[in-house]
Amino acid sequence: MDKNIALCPNDVVAFLGKRPQDFTREDLLRFITEKDIRMVDFMYPAEDGRVKTLNFTVNSLAYAETILSEGERVDGSSLFPSFIEAGNSDLYVIPRYRTAFVDPFNEIPTLCFLCSFFTKDGEPFECDPFDTLRRAGEAFTRSTGMRFEAMGELEYYVIAEEDPLFPATDQKGYHESEPFAKMNDFRRACMVHVARTGGQIKYGHSEVGYFSLEGKIYEQNEIEFLPCPLDTAADQLLLAKWVIRNLAYQWGLDVSFAPKITTGKAGSGMHIHMRLMKGERNATLGEDGRLSEEARRAIAGLMKMAPSITAFGNKNPTSYFRLVPHQEAPTNVCWGDCNRSALVRVPLGWSSGKDMCSKANPSEKPAQMDTTLKQTFEMRSPDCSADIYQLMAGLCVAARKGLEMPAEEALRLAEEKYVDMDIHKSENAAKLSTLEALPTCCAESADCLEAVRASYEAEGVFTPRTIDGILRALRSHQDSGLHEAARKDPDLMRRLVDEYFYCG
Repeated sequence: MDKNIALCPNDVVAFLGKRPQDFTREDLLRFITEKDIRMVDFMYPAEDGRVKTLNFTVNSLAYAETILSEGERVDGSSLFPSFIEAGNSDLYVIPRYRTAFVDPFNEIPTLCFLCSFFTKDGEPFECDPFDTLRRAGEAFTRSTGMRFEAMGELEYYVIAEEDPLFPATDQKGYHESEPFAKMNDFRRACMVHVARTGGQIKYGHSEVGYFSLEGKIYEQNEIEFLPCPLDTAADQLLLAKWVIRNLAYQWGLDVSFAPKITTGKAGSGMHIHMRLMKGERNATLGEDGRLSEEARRAIAGLMKMAPSITAFGNKNPTSYFRLVPHQEAPTNVCWGDCNRSALVRVPLGWSSGKDMCSKANPSEKPAQMDTTLKQTFEMRSPDCSADIYQLMAGLCVAARKGLEMPAEEALRLAEEKYVDMDIHKSENAAKLSTLEALPTCCAESADCLEAVRASYEAEGVFTPRTIDGILRALRSHQDSGLHEAARKDPDLMRRLVDEYFYCG
């Protein structure tokens, strides 16, 4: 058996000895029988971004087969109120076998699946976020001959009773260790559980944000994933939030993925890293080890579409309280290498060609290693209020837009938007004044999306019905001028934080 499969933390993968994408119904029925699975859970995201669950008792093998082959019906108007009216609301939910995992929290042996939505005609539901993402990836490959892959960073605050011993330093929590960081054990346990659901984790660490308030500590953490196909990347982020919340509840902790909790402290983002794949080669890098022309053209597309991308990635009013200067969050449309003040950052990519391991470990002989798969480019505006699937679909469309532009035009745009400085320093005010600002509220994001909706609807990726639903949801917040009002009224800010504390 492949060692990568044998060591997989996902019980279903390890038992079947197969990659998830190769699972069959017969495989899963065998797993149910031999592992004495007593329940099956269908899981799927709703418009509010949270995982919803439908439980089935395994009464017989025949019923288990019926569940897996026919799915079940649900009330779409309750799941997607901005997209479906109650008068014609029934949808089918059908399990995607590759997402199978054993519930790590339920004492009753339970096999879980993420599901796709279908209409009464047996066709994919046009507003299903997962199917929107699937269409985006297919359109990208048809147009460019490449695959668009991604991975996410989940930032979140863990809230617990204040501990007087070894207090951490306010806003200095980055990579802090015990005993100053109090929640590292909780994060490690989360990582183990996320891996059991199929999450391909890169690493976890304590993040910058730390503060105390009213007898409680607020400690920021991050879990980052490995690049993978778009649909898998989105599934992993969705389930990771579900895992972190469930484990926090078991531990008696509170957790928030909210983009902003209090003024002047680091907000929580959900940065998305992207790469362009040609076969097994990472086309994000050129043969010279530098960012490729294709990558720069894709980034130009992100620059062109950036204001509208907030409509997918920043879906509640507190999202825009995070997008302020000096908080490692973007405010303007620009990109740069290793630049955390930019909207799109190109992180270090192990492209020096030097064997740093042998330099750090003299006993190791120098070796030539292929590190080209590591290079990505990162969109830093989104947060966990996002619909993860719509967001990744929007990023995919934007990158395709850049690659479909005339090459000379795209490269010129990329050059114009490139910055090699912290744009928020006073000495760089002149450059900052030339850069387009991101929207400052949901209402502005809706206007930006509406202005370019044709680009997202092209190739049938986002349907008009989907865009209309997103616009309605954003405008329902009626948040024009809210940022300034909350700045003058601390009680308003507190009410907003409370309202969106459990967003996403």
